[in-house]
Amino acid sequence: METLLFLFPQFNYMAPKEEAYFKMLCPEDLQAPKMKEDSSRQKDKERKSRLSLFLTKSGSHENVSPHKKTNTTSNNISPEAALQWSDSFEELLKDSDGVETFSQFLRTEFSEENIEFWLACEEYKTIDSGTKLLSKAKYIYTVFIVSDAPKEVNIDYNTKMAIQRNMEQPTKSCFEAAQMKVYSLMKKDSYPRFLHSDIYLRLTRRKGPGATMFRRRSRSCVFNERGEPTTEPSAW
Repeated sequence: METLLFLFPQFNYMAPKEEAYFKMLCPEDLQAPKMKEDSSRQKDKERKSRLSLFLTKSGSHENVSPHKKTNTTSNNISPEAALQWSDSFEELLKDSDGVETFSQFLRTEFSEENIEFWLACEEYKTIDSGTKLLSKAKYIYTVFIVSDAPKEVNIDYNTKMAIQRNMEQPTKSCFEAAQMKVYSLMKKDSYPRFLHSDIYLRLTRRKGPGATMFRRRSRSCVFNERGEPTTEPSAW
């Protein structure tokens, strides 16, 4: 009883029936509601953890990206093709190998959700079926937009709320503002670092920033059997 009064000082003055009832309770009974609450929170954490694990194992990038290649290796990418990615961020995104290589780089920075979200939005805008559009919108919202989502992207509160209001009747443009913000972030922040990364420099066979590939050919002067000067190509 002393323990109960210590835990619940408001019961220092109780009617006889109430006092008799509390004497029958043990501390474990009084802690039951708190234990249930803790258990509920733990279940929520486990649910989010399982969802994140499921998305990882099922290859969420493969699900949302039409550019995904299952067997892409750096050996299949020529230095000339990789060099074209440095022309612009737009040029990089046009190439499926460029998208995959850029995704690999973002994984090293733990920000692959940005390219995955952008690709999901690109695919979303191609859907014509209203039913599929609603299903895909809810998927994107659950995975990338909602607070504490497994792959939550960094967008401002107003943009997030605007998307939430559109979830009842999503349109093809409901993710457009968020997609543009994520695109701008990748272009201004991640893309310049990618061009100086080991992943990219190995593909272009350059040793470091500022190095160049020699792709010019010179023509050297030689003499034929008749002693006339001729030229033949030689690589520097």
